[in-house]
Amino acid sequence: MTLAKGPFEVKLDPQPLALADEGEGATRGRMSLDKRYHGDLDAISKGEMLNAMTAIQGSAGYVAIEKVAGTLDGRKGTFVLQHNGTMTRGEPRLDIVVVPDSGTGELTGLRGAMKIVIAEDGKHFYELEYELSP
Repeated sequence: MTLAKGPFEVKLDPQPLALADEGEGATRGRMSLDKRYHGDLDAISKGEMLNAMTAIQGSAGYVAIEKVAGTLDGRKGTFVLQHNGTMTRGEPRLDIVVVPDSGTGELTGLRGAMKIVIAEDGKHFYELEYELSP
């Protein structure tokens, strides 16, 4: 496996829900994602996120899909990242994986997983552990 690292910026914009959020309990939300990756991954991405917020402080969940286009360690192409995040009373769990067989161009056969690190000053960093298979 190869490790790609660097900073990124993200812009989240609230979007209307396709279906109304009715009844009691958790509230749902929808956001568009615009990201700019730097470092070993020089790319832009566009995506969508769905989230749910509970009445308990620090408990929530989200799923997202983002399509990434650019270069990874000099190889040009696109691929898709799938997010699954859960926060249980402030305890985070986040899984981000490359969707199997989503790589194109020189990124065909890309497999891997990404970690996101948020520094104390709020800056975002990624670590993408990946491999390219024939």
